[in-house]
Amino acid sequence: MFTESEFIVIAGAGPTGLTVARQLQRYGVPFRVLEKSPRPFDGSRGKGLQPRTLEVLDDLGLIARFQQSGSDYPALRVHRPDGQTVEWRMDELHEATPDVPYPNALMVPQWRTSELLADGVPVEFGVGVDAVEQDAGGVRVTLDTGEVVTARYLVGADGGRSTVRRALGVEFLGSTHEDERMFIADVRLTGVDRSHWHVWPGDPGFRLGLCPLPGDGEWWQLTAPPTETPVPELVASVDPSISVTEVAWTSQFRANIRMASRFRAGNVFLAGDAAHVHSPAGGQGLNTGVQDGYNLGWKLATGNDVLLDTYEAERLPVAADVLGISTELHRRHVDNRDDAMRRDDPALRQLTLNYRGGPLAAEHRAAPGRIQAGDRAPDAPLGDGRRVFDLLRGGHATLLAFGHTDALPALPASVPIHHVTAAAVEEAYDVRDPALLLIRPDNYVGCATQDPQDILDYLKLIGR
Repeated sequence: MFTESEFIVIAGAGPTGLTVARQLQRYGVPFRVLEKSPRPFDGSRGKGLQPRTLEVLDDLGLIARFQQSGSDYPALRVHRPDGQTVEWRMDELHEATPDVPYPNALMVPQWRTSELLADGVPVEFGVGVDAVEQDAGGVRVTLDTGEVVTARYLVGADGGRSTVRRALGVEFLGSTHEDERMFIADVRLTGVDRSHWHVWPGDPGFRLGLCPLPGDGEWWQLTAPPTETPVPELVASVDPSISVTEVAWTSQFRANIRMASRFRAGNVFLAGDAAHVHSPAGGQGLNTGVQDGYNLGWKLATGNDVLLDTYEAERLPVAADVLGISTELHRRHVDNRDDAMRRDDPALRQLTLNYRGGPLAAEHRAAPGRIQAGDRAPDAPLGDGRRVFDLLRGGHATLLAFGHTDALPALPASVPIHHVTAAAVEEAYDVRDPALLLIRPDNYVGCATQDPQDILDYLKLIGR
């Protein structure tokens, strides 16, 4: 546990660092969030929140505010050179099911995602990290203000050019493709239908994309190949009837596909873009970073060194897999494949990512069903107006007891027990025989067993 003088430093106030802060805040662990930039990020950049990230936001108590701020992705309207238009979706809209309440990606500009995550979280803007040293007393962090602080732990969530990662000497493996670039801008327009994502093909590839952003202000995210042409002229070149009234954030994206060789060095941890950078294809980078923070935050709060080792063991393989998915989608764009804009691979929703076989996946059943230790804990109606997610919300471990009528051993008061009687929950968890499923604080199945002693042992392992 933490003493009064101990705290955690989080370098970077993007979605990843803010998710770590939110996790620490719910456990009452003191922290400082440092952001080198003088003000919050104001661009739309990572605008797609995948279904698993929406479940994280549900657990953090933020889902309603995000749904109010976002929208479903619109259908594409492709404006062909012959004057004809073709409409289709990158992925069909999915109906909610009892076990998946948020089946579709939600479009929310990144600046708004950060704003919502930062609400109530103190952030020190204009303060960056210059140097990092470790000794028996903790992590000594030299700030660019000249202040030197000693923290129990340091989280490097300071982006692809991470000062923290460089200070640790951790390799950033992969490649940068300087010849594969994209121009991105937030623009305000008139004269174009906001119910579609408009695309003008080129030869080869495409000339311009305009995606309507949710919220007030009639803003759009513009994408185009690298260009020196002023934005109003660029837009007029595809349709003179469209007028650009304002240009705000702009960026030149380059294909940077890399991953840190390790996510932990002593008491310093890397998360989000500091640990892995992706092509924006498929909307995986921001989402993977949020889930890094979600995984790391509750473990940091325990101060348990053995448990903290599981962060890298769990998240590094996941990041590698997601990097492979986003890279494959990127190559489709580069090669101008016919399916370059398809986003119907179920893996993109990140609901099937799991920690099976990892150090915190304790599957003791001889014949487990579809849902096993290490898997995401699905939702389901309890039959009394509540859902499973209502039981899990709040950052605690939860025991789901299926068919156990015998008295269970005393568990810590912080671990609620729910005796499952609803058939819908049994179906969602694919449980037919008596079983005990211990759901971790980050809502993955940790321990699945028929022996109550296994649950007690597991709670000791995770510091509960």
